[in-house]
Amino acid sequence: MTNYRMIVQYDGTRYNGWQKQGDTDNTIQQKLETILTRMIDGSPESPVDVHGAGRTDAGVHARGQVAQFRLETDKTPDEIRDYLNEYLPDDIGVTSVAVAAPRFHSRFNASQKTYLYRICKDKSYHVFDRKYLYEYRGSLDTAAMKVATIQLRGEHDFRSFCGNPRMRKSTVRKLYAIHIIETPDEIDLEFIGEGFLQYMVRILVGTLIEVGEGKRDPFSMKELLEAKDRNLAGPTAPARGLTLMEVKYN
Repeated sequence: MTNYRMIVQYDGTRYNGWQKQGDTDNTIQQKLETILTRMIDGSPESPVDVHGAGRTDAGVHARGQVAQFRLETDKTPDEIRDYLNEYLPDDIGVTSVAVAAPRFHSRFNASQKTYLYRICKDKSYHVFDRKYLYEYRGSLDTAAMKVATIQLRGEHDFRSFCGNPRMRKSTVRKLYAIHIIETPDEIDLEFIGEGFLQYMVRILVGTLIEVGEGKRDPFSMKELLEAKDRNLAGPTAPARGLTLMEVKYN
């Protein structure tokens, strides 16, 4: 079978996340698998398997999700892309399809992922961006938040920022950078890392917001990391503010 790689964009507002689930077909992965299986006249009992680079949560968006799948077809990569876009819902789109190396895997071979979290701080109502912003509508001390990010960079055990209390695999992750960009209307937090735990970015955002509010010492991140206790970190920020922007491979 030929191995293919595609880039997918989606508005995650009305979906139960990327990963397919047994009790619903309302996931991004399920939508893609259903259409690809139909394209090759396959059986629903043996669907085409689609693997995403990141398992985004319910309500989280993507501009540069990378996915990989194997199948036999006479269609060219562009024809596969066009077939998908013809039958996918309007809030899911495939921007490109290409033949990948036989051993390429979208998740296991990923070397860097970039997520963007947008916080709205002004008082106006943003009609066209409301599904992609956390409407915090308050002031935050971004200087203090930037101090806190320094302690979070690098390779650490991020168990305190993991949303899965039953996580048995390693919770050590490498965070290359956190950029905080402030404009008159919003505060954007960009997270660049090797990989992320469940809800990790959103818990980091919730914790940094508490720093910005003055509720948490910006120099307490090292202690929080060492505690390895989710209960000590901040709340999980709303999903709608988060977008998977890009996935890179060595």
